[in-house]
Order: sequence, then C-alpha cells, then structure tokens
Amino acid sequence: MISSMTAYSRKEARDDQGEIVWEIRSVNHRFLEPFVRLPEEFRALEPMVRERLSQRLGRGKVDCSLRFSASGDAAPMLKVNERVARQVLEAANQIDHLLHEAVPARTMDILRWPGVIETQERDFTSLQKRAAELLDQAIDELIDARQREGERLGELIRQRCELMRGYVEQVRVLMPKVIAGVRERLKQRLSEVKDELDEGRLEQEMVLLAQKLDVDEEMDRLSSHLDEMEAVLKRQEPVGRRLDFLMQELNREANTLVSKSSDVEATRIGVELKVLIEQMREQIQNIE
Repeated sequence: MISSMTAYSRKEARDDQGEIVWEIRSVNHRFLEPFVRLPEEFRALEPMVRERLSQRLGRGKVDCSLRFSASGDAAPMLKVNERVARQVLEAANQIDHLLHEAVPARTMDILRWPGVIETQERDFTSLQKRAAELLDQAIDELIDARQREGERLGELIRQRCELMRGYVEQVRVLMPKVIAGVRERLKQRLSEVKDELDEGRLEQEMVLLAQKLDVDEEMDRLSSHLDEMEAVLKRQEPVGRRLDFLMQELNREANTLVSKSSDVEATRIGVELKVLIEQMREQIQNIE
C-alpha cells in the first residue's frame, strides 16, 4: 500500500495524576530522522520512543513531542527541613550580634536557602507506562493518516500514467506521417538537383534520416516504464525510491522524444509528457 510521509496525529489521556498529550508530525525526507521532545519526568522513555518510531516508520522527518500537565494531587510536595532552617536562623542571630543595625531575617530569605525546602517527587512509573501505551495509539493514527494520503497520491499518479499512455499512442500514430512528410519535403528540395546526385546515396541518406527521426524504441521504453509504475504502486512495501528512479527514466525518454522531433505536434506532446512527469515527481517526493 502506498504511504505518504506527510501526516499528523494527536492523542491525549487524562486521569487523576494529570494530562498526557502526544503530537507526531512527519514530512518527507530521504531517510528516517526522528526528533523527540519529552518533559523531564519522561526523559527515560526516549530510547523506547526512538525504537518504536524506527520499527513502525520507514522514511520521513518525524517530530514527536509529549506534553504533561500534572493535576494538583500529582504536583511535587514541598517539605521544610526544620534542622537546616534552625541552623540558618541561628547563623542569622549570630550575625545580628555582630552588627549594630541588624535586620531580622525574613521568612522568604530563609526559604531561599539551599536545603531548607525539600521536594518530594512523585512516582511516575504508572504515568510512563500510560504514556508508552498512548504513543502506540498515536503512531497507529499517524500511519493511518499516511496511508490515506498515500492512496490519494497513488490515484493521482495513476491518472497521470493513463494520460501519458494516451500521449504515447498519439506519437505512435503521428510519427510515420511525420517521417513520410520529411521524406517528401526533402525529395522536393532535391528534385532540382537530382540529376547531379547518386540515387543510391540519396536513398541511404533518406534511410539514415528516418532512423534519426524514429522514436519507436523510446515509445516502447516509455510504455514499459509505465507498466512498471503501475506494478510498483501495487506493492505492500515502501516504494518511494523506486518510483523516483522510474521518474528519471521516464524523463530521459521524454527528452529524447523532444530532441528527435521535427514536428510541432510531436514536440508539443513531448512537452506535455515532461509536464506530467514533473507533476508525478513532486507527488512522489512525499511517498515513503
């Protein structure tokens, strides 16, 4: 199934400990390049997050972030270390005796002293487990979104392949008429001096000219590449790189058609083919 590299997912969960929100964004990139942002309480999850992203996604620049808002009950609890606080007060009193204009120590000054306030951290084990479960759901949603977008891109590419097939058939019908017209014009131009030319050599030159103008081989390769495109689009694996290679091959054959063309209509068809190829190339840049 065709999968796009451009997608977004968001999953959230709330309980008595707080709210967890995962957001994952992905855009096209040559390789898988994950960027993970986690709150300090969930920093230990980063290796697991990277591993799961690499297991589930093939390519793309992936921005994965977690937000956590603690409820009132889950917020860190503050506790006064009375022993340290008394030591600070005693030291302040000793200094007061040394000063003629002592200023009593203020409560906030004492609280700011290192060690007076102790923070009792909560156990985040259960929250980390819940976050890991929610991450899997967010990745599932991201993959679903990438596949939906991939189906849309695949359909657009198939439509352009059909248009290209029509143009290829037009060229097949047109080129014999073009070659015959060129031969006729050349004969007319040489009719005035044909007595001075060798008939055998003239015929050889006409054959060489027809060979230079013949694009049957290019049309055959274009049709073959289009067949391969449709086969690749049916695969159940990442196909972006293979499709990109086929775009290069299609473009090469279209360029050859334009360079060989000596007819306005054939040149126009060649340009239309190049336009369709460029449109497909832009879409394929987003395919995994």
